[in-house]
Order: sequence, then C-alpha cells, then structure tokens
Amino acid sequence: MLPAERLEYSPMISRPPRKLPGGARVVVWPIINVEVWDIARPMPRQVLPPPTHVNRLPDFAHWAWHEYGMRVGFWRLKQALDNLDIKASLFTNARVCKDYAPVAEAALKAGWEFVGHSYDQQPIHVEKDQRAMIQRTVKTIKSFTGKAPVGWLSPGLTETHYTPDYLAEAGIKYIADWIIDDEPCEIRTTHGNVLAMPYNVECNDIPMMMVQHHSSNEFVTRTMDHFDRLYEEGKTRAKIMAIGVHPYISGVAHRIKYFETVFKTLRKKPGVLFWTGEQILDWYSKQAKRTGQSGRANRK
Repeated sequence: MLPAERLEYSPMISRPPRKLPGGARVVVWPIINVEVWDIARPMPRQVLPPPTHVNRLPDFAHWAWHEYGMRVGFWRLKQALDNLDIKASLFTNARVCKDYAPVAEAALKAGWEFVGHSYDQQPIHVEKDQRAMIQRTVKTIKSFTGKAPVGWLSPGLTETHYTPDYLAEAGIKYIADWIIDDEPCEIRTTHGNVLAMPYNVECNDIPMMMVQHHSSNEFVTRTMDHFDRLYEEGKTRAKIMAIGVHPYISGVAHRIKYFETVFKTLRKKPGVLFWTGEQILDWYSKQAKRTGQSGRANRK
C-alpha cells in the first residue's frame, strides 16, 4: 500500500482533542538510540571526509566514533536521566543485546522500554529478507528482556511499501517512522491498524549537529522553542514531544551539558509527563476505547 492508502488525511483543527491525565499538557518522550555499526560494511554516517575523498573499507575512524558513544557517551546520558528519575525508550538494534550487553542490561535494570530498531544498523532497503530480520529482531529483544517490543523505528526511518505489514505481523503496535503529526494516529496494515507515534527528526541530534552543523547550544534553543509551542497548544489538546539522541553525538563531553539543561528545565515545568512510547500507546488505546475515537486509518 502507498502511504495515502494507509491513513486518512486528518487536519488538526477538525479532530476532537484528547486529554492527558491530571490536566497535563505535554508528554515528553525521551529516546536514546543505540546501534551496532558493523566494521565490515560502510558506516551508517560520517563526521570526517574520507582522505582524498574516496571511501575506504574498513572505515575504522567512524567505527571508533560510534564505539566511543557506547563506551562513554551512553553512560553520561543515562546518568543525566537517572539523576532526574526519568525513564527513556531505548531504540536499539537487537545486536546491542549481544555485542554491548552491559548497555542493554543497564537499560533493562533502569526500567527503560526496549524498542526495535532493526537487527543492526543498515537501511531496510538492503535487507535481503526484511520480514525475517524483523522477526529476528523481535525474538532477540524478547529473549533478552523477557518481553517482546511493541514499538519500532527503522534505521534512518527507512521503509519499503511492505514494512508496516511485516511489523504488524510480528506484533509491533506502534511505529515511529511516520513523522506526520504531534499526536498519535493510526495507520492501516494487512494485519490490523498500528499507531504512528509522533517521532521528531528536527529535535534530534543527527540533523541538528551532524547535518546542519549547529553549535552545541542549538540543542537547547531548538528543543525549548519546540516545547514552548506544544506547551501552549497543550492547554486545549494533548501533545507529544519526542527528543531523540545518540550516545556518540549528545553524550560527548562538549554536548552533554546541553542535554542535561533541557531535561532539568523540562523537569521543573508543571503539566509535563515523561513517558515511554509504550505508556503513550496505552494512554491512546484507553482514550480511543473510552471515546470511540479510534481514528480511521483507511481513506474513504
């Protein structure tokens, strides 16, 4: 199915507003992306231009860049959230459970949500059998945590026309690849509707720092500007704000204080909830059941 066949166009102004518990205005959804970069393949992204502008394999420099994030950066980010008693969603390649088991163990012990992020870090389009890869990812995470993931983000938000169907078949209940709204909405699959969760690429450290090359304090400026607008609109309708970061970017020494500043500031705001994706899913499902506003996924 084409995207237009999976969901109905729904302008914000025509929808009945959903409400958060306790009069809250905004759900902040903290997301830590952890990945396995296979040294045998081209690296998922680069920060240095290759010598003589020719990519060479193995790309050791960028493998090491990512490795720093898993050895050091992840632990800085986790400490910052632990200090504020905030639980995150761990968007994880399933291979992290094997290749970086201490990272997965720390997230599990902290009560973080595990969200499928492919088996390892490469575009969905190059998977020889994406259906089998999705099932392998779900099985690996379930084996490690004791619980199958209900959420999914594809590497680089890559999908084919069949990906939502394979995900729903594997038991996935929400997908973060569809950056189409500030509120959850449903998309149609061949195995029933799944939720398109409001992920956010512009309040994400990859485009902000690695693509647009902003100074480190842009993380505070942009994230808080985004929050301020949602907080205002949240007076009348629930809003979701995803903040996604990567250990090798936001967990480095010259950026971690900006991550800490954002979450310390948000923690002090009244009417703000810090939820995982699964908590958002549960809230949406209960609201839809109570009001009968489940959201039609297919176009008329």
